[in-house]
Amino acid sequence: MPFRWPSLRSVGARVLARSIALLPLVSTLASAQAAYRQPPAVIQRILDAPATPTALMSPDRTAILLLERPGLPPISEIAAPEFRVAGIRLDPRTSGPSRQNPARGISIMPIAGGAPTPLAMALPTDAGVGTPTWSPNGKLFAFVVNTSDALTLWVGDLAAKSARQLSTRRLNAVLGAPCDWSGDEALICTLVPSDRGAEPVAPQTPTGPIVQEALTGSADRAATYQDLLKSPYDEAIFAHYATSQLARIALDGTVTNIGTSAIISGATLSPDGQWMLVTTLAKPFSYSVPLNFFPTKIEVWTPDGRVARTLASRPLLERVSWGSDGAQAGPRNPQWRADQPATLSWIEALDNGDPTKQVPKRDRILALAAPFTGEPATLVETEWRARGIVWGRNDLAIATEANGRQRKTRTWVIDPSGKAAPRLLWERSSEDRYGDRGTFVTRRDARGQSVLHLLNDGKTTFLRGNGASPEGDRPFLDRFDLTTGQSTRAFQSTAPYYETIVDLLDDRGERLLTRRESVNEPPNLWQRDLVRRIAPQQLTQFKDPAPEFAGVRSERVSYKRRDGVTLHATVYLPPGYDKARDGALPFLLWAYPLEFGSADAASQVTGSPYRFTRPNGPSHLFALLQGYGVMDDPTMPIIGADGKEPNDTYVEQLVASAEAAIDQIVGMGVADRDRIGVGGHSYGAFMTANLLAHTRLFRAGIARSGAYNRTLTPFGFQGEERSFWQAQDLYEKMSPFNYADSIKTPILLVHGMADNNTGTFPIQSERMYAALKGNGATVRYVQLPGEAHGYAARESVGHTLAEMMSWLDQFVKPPKPRM
Repeated sequence: MPFRWPSLRSVGARVLARSIALLPLVSTLASAQAAYRQPPAVIQRILDAPATPTALMSPDRTAILLLERPGLPPISEIAAPEFRVAGIRLDPRTSGPSRQNPARGISIMPIAGGAPTPLAMALPTDAGVGTPTWSPNGKLFAFVVNTSDALTLWVGDLAAKSARQLSTRRLNAVLGAPCDWSGDEALICTLVPSDRGAEPVAPQTPTGPIVQEALTGSADRAATYQDLLKSPYDEAIFAHYATSQLARIALDGTVTNIGTSAIISGATLSPDGQWMLVTTLAKPFSYSVPLNFFPTKIEVWTPDGRVARTLASRPLLERVSWGSDGAQAGPRNPQWRADQPATLSWIEALDNGDPTKQVPKRDRILALAAPFTGEPATLVETEWRARGIVWGRNDLAIATEANGRQRKTRTWVIDPSGKAAPRLLWERSSEDRYGDRGTFVTRRDARGQSVLHLLNDGKTTFLRGNGASPEGDRPFLDRFDLTTGQSTRAFQSTAPYYETIVDLLDDRGERLLTRRESVNEPPNLWQRDLVRRIAPQQLTQFKDPAPEFAGVRSERVSYKRRDGVTLHATVYLPPGYDKARDGALPFLLWAYPLEFGSADAASQVTGSPYRFTRPNGPSHLFALLQGYGVMDDPTMPIIGADGKEPNDTYVEQLVASAEAAIDQIVGMGVADRDRIGVGGHSYGAFMTANLLAHTRLFRAGIARSGAYNRTLTPFGFQGEERSFWQAQDLYEKMSPFNYADSIKTPILLVHGMADNNTGTFPIQSERMYAALKGNGATVRYVQLPGEAHGYAARESVGHTLAEMMSWLDQFVKPPKPRM
């Protein structure tokens, strides 16, 4: 049976039928089950508004597809039956991922100007629309339509502004996107096998114990993964729903099966459409690691399903590569070279994936061309971990490598033909946002592949980036000479706007599609002409989704921690606030700590003062509509220095950052030092509990979906790579669970009962609540049925905000009694 949420009525009926002696338990359960609450009406109106459409540009740069997105989904969808197996969550009704909230329609808007035209199509009632993918020639686009019991393939025609269902055959999207274009005339898709049969039935009586063992003496450590297989029944369910049939679906609707059904986790076509890269999984499965570590075959298939070459046949891996520089042994990250008709490329570790080994080179990038009968050629060997490659042409590609421990990255020009040696473009700190040169811009070629965007001179390309600076982010587009390494600025966002480059509208990069916003103007798409330098043309007319926030004032502030580290935050003040009239406000600090290798990197400015800020989901910014000030994202850097790891002084640095943040807003005259609350989500919740355990700085705390006992994540967490047995004192000191008896400040705990994030099992909040309650703390513990790490359902979001506002009103807003 898939996971279902039982009704209180059915639970009560079963309990009452057992024994009159259990009546007190029924009463306790009933009082613990609360109805969903609603936040204040002004917040409800914002939550119920539809989302801003998603925009996608056509390959010929003449039109934009607008996907009409609904608002928050109902709890009936989020908590619908699902299976949580092998690290994934699947919907048995559709054979796709669960918890979806797809678009409800598509419109086409010409870039030259004009109103959007709804795509003509006869969608089933209440159907959802997936993200379109373009055919190589850019005339057609395919998308998945999601109904209550199936996923099916549809194709839209850009010129005709219409779409139709291509086949009634059910797609299988359990393990990923189900379709890939095969030229302009067909798609390769994973289908639900026609002979799949009935869903396995859960045994009513156990057939024996569940046994796991480790007999090799190998240190097979792994992270605390969620949603793992737990029984033979789980294995049967996973195999049942993950098995698919690869097939070719022509534009006339003809379906041709390819090979036999298997657990296909990936299938992509070569750029020329003549070969397929197919990845399949097999037994034995594991109860310790998710599906990406199951026995795997990576093969090249012919169009009729014959195996032309086996690239890798990997056994079950329960010894997971560890740390930022760990890697999987054997071929990894296989992909088609985008610039060649049919050449396969992949990475292999030269140190067996073990970063502790002392080797001159860690990785190599290899390639093998069709018909895949020879030996692969090594394109480049890297001293650090190879991270990615952008293909340009036969003699040009851009490769990157990174050293996670040292927080460094390198970018190279390489010659895949082997005629020239690799040439270093730059080496930089991956933490240094100010020194980020940007990422290389790609374009679609005639085969629909993304390749390096080169000008006709063959040496000039483009870089785009965030443009981080002491004044904030100022996104840019540069022309970059690959021969000299020199950049020429083509465009940069200027005050009072924050403007990012969406795409280039011509091959020369003289016309741009941008996304522009300001403090008072919502994000919209604009067209810019860099040569004629005429006024930019606004293309979309998206409105303010929350005009109630129009009166909110914000200010970017910088201040010092007592050790000299510069910190930053955005201070928001509620609509209509007047400091002279209203005085110091109750305040909420909402933060998330980050680790750094240097104080200089930690002190850099992030974000922009020109963003259009509106809350969504269970945002803490809604407190602004209830009379609170908000200090948003005050930096809480945890810095490694003098040979120490960052977390060696985690608590001390955390407390120092919090003290500096409070001093800043109090010094501005906008915050009442005696009426400040603190909160955070995930690692921010961990931060909140630690601050309440080690200080008396705050009147109350809000901790959502956190982990509070680090011994339950014994093989590392966040950026901490040492295990519990290597740094036991650190794990214990960083765990606020160990200091539950010191938490005297009221704390609200909120957790999704179906949390799927590594490390933040719901038991973390359950045990933290028990520890706090057992030590006499003031605590409230809210469990959200059906919710994962982030809360999605309208009912859950509304209830979370109601809880947060009530908690602040009860414990933060009232003036502190004078002693």
